[in-house]
Amino acid sequence: MRRYPGATTFTFGDCPELSARLLALVRQGQKTATCGALRDFGVEGEPLPVQGRRDIALNWDGTPELVIETTSVEILHFDEVPEVFALAEGENTDLAGWRADHRAFFTQNGGWSEDMLLVCERFHLVEDLSPCSENS
Repeated sequence: MRRYPGATTFTFGDCPELSARLLALVRQGQKTATCGALRDFGVEGEPLPVQGRRDIALNWDGTPELVIETTSVEILHFDEVPEVFALAEGENTDLAGWRADHRAFFTQNGGWSEDMLLVCERFHLVEDLSPCSENS
């Protein structure tokens, strides 16, 4: 989008249902953080998030849905992720639930270990691009 030069595009989750649920959590203000395996970033993967950059979250079908701005980025081992970050992801009510869900996600998507490195990103919603949004 021309209004957001330098923005990268990405999808939340690994299937249409999860993607839609995570987009809804961002819209509701419940999801203000996300993480991914460091191995999935870089030359052949998505570019690492950068504080201050605005990026476009896509619907599973590739349509632009949300613009977010990264407010912080940390690289942490899976077992070092603090509860405050886990809860900011908006998907769980405690750290144990976050760990169980993310262990399953990473196991299914390339492998999991307690000391795997995660890119932990905090962000805020800049714009809802959905034609059904009240903000559009």
